[in-house]
Amino acid sequence: MVARRGGRTPVYLELGKQRVFASALDWPGWSRSGKGEAAALEALAAYARRYVEVAKAAAMPFPSVTVDDFEIVERVRGSATDFGVPAEPAARDGQPITAKEAARLAGLVGAAWKVFDRVVAKSPASLRKGPRGGGRDRDVMVDHVLGAEAMAYARKLGLRLEQPSRLDKTAIAAERRAIVDAIAGAGRKAVPEKGWPAPYAARRIAWHALDHAWEMEDRSQPAPAPPK
Repeated sequence: MVARRGGRTPVYLELGKQRVFASALDWPGWSRSGKGEAAALEALAAYARRYVEVAKAAAMPFPSVTVDDFEIVERVRGSATDFGVPAEPAARDGQPITAKEAARLAGLVGAAWKVFDRVVAKSPASLRKGPRGGGRDRDVMVDHVLGAEAMAYARKLGLRLEQPSRLDKTAIAAERRAIVDAIAGAGRKAVPEKGWPAPYAARRIAWHALDHAWEMEDRSQPAPAPPK
């Protein structure tokens, strides 16, 4: 159940040596990083306007927030934070969840994929490169997301899946259905050995899809003009 105590949104922080990730506990995929706690929280608040599209796709009301609306409920030591990955679960993630909450998490993961698919459909095949000429193009990015979900994330849920072709919508739908079913049924099953609890799995899977969707959106646009 969404815990918005006193109108505030619970957030936990993963602390790296150079960066910090801020993640909203109740909204899988709403995670951003910055150089320090304040910057991470500011980035999280700034991305609320983008994450609202996920909530809309899931037909769930989404709070209007500022940095002052966040409640930091936990700080954990990050293991891959400085490499740009929110890789540590919160303590609350290991607690039992109800079937209703598991279904809610699964619904938000499915909504994150809807947003990802919409962005892919309107993005050009060749994306604007970074200042050093780096960055994946659209199709390579899609393959990367599908591969991570099938070959890494699904296994943390106890699944064994093959990576689908980005051109095979039926296979992609089957992969995603298996993943959301595993998350939705997590309240009735033990966490697989060396696996992820459902709340963290939902957060990581949704974050990965959305992070690349938002990157794709940003790199579909012309580079901003340098300041005069």
